[in-house]
Amino acid sequence: MLQYRPEDTIAHRLDPRAKLAAQIAFVATAYAYTTPEGLAALTFVALATLFAAGTGPLHTLYGFRFALPFLVVAPIVAGVTVGPPWFSMGDAFVTGLASYRVLLVLLVSAAYVRSTSIRESRAAIQRTVPGRPGQLLGVGVAVTARSLPPLRRELLAARRAMRARLGENRSLRERMGLLAVGGVSRALSRADRLALGLRARCFSWNPTLPALLFSPVDYLLTLGSVVVVAFVLVDNSPIF
Repeated sequence: MLQYRPEDTIAHRLDPRAKLAAQIAFVATAYAYTTPEGLAALTFVALATLFAAGTGPLHTLYGFRFALPFLVVAPIVAGVTVGPPWFSMGDAFVTGLASYRVLLVLLVSAAYVRSTSIRESRAAIQRTVPGRPGQLLGVGVAVTARSLPPLRRELLAARRAMRARLGENRSLRERMGLLAVGGVSRALSRADRLALGLRARCFSWNPTLPALLFSPVDYLLTLGSVVVVAFVLVDNSPIF
């Protein structure tokens, strides 16, 4: 599963706020220039981002293996028409570019997740968004990031238990229903235990967060991201 790994790579040494700014610039560029040429250039950027975070594209794609079928099927579904010609290559091509755009965004997001700890992400959010809204967003990100891996492990354990009890002989609808009900039940139970644990540990809205300090590289990355976003907004503005 895609998660944070403490290493000494280029991406790990960057400030999380600079990495968030770079992600915003990448997403803005991907949505503004969803063309074969634009996505080809962004592919090199996404691959460079992965290698800067100390991971490769194959490992990352395996982490997104559950989302990949939807991205592959979407162009096929978009191209199907009710009447002649029964399949529109133009619609399929446009949707295929959109699916590939989403894939590139996922790759860049995976590089951020691998190179940024949960505490650093929370610190970046709370020091960027002032007041209680920033604290609420920071807590939400931290709780969500810590809750997803255990929930995934529990669902995989439920699948293994179902197979051990010959659950594969049941219909697909029954299996999906059992997993869905079990997953929701486990998520609610974990949420109750989390709330109890937070109260028992005197949960604080303003904990001691790790120190964040911009380096010259962080300033350059943030400035470049702002310039890219500004260029995208100006270039796609109807006024110009």
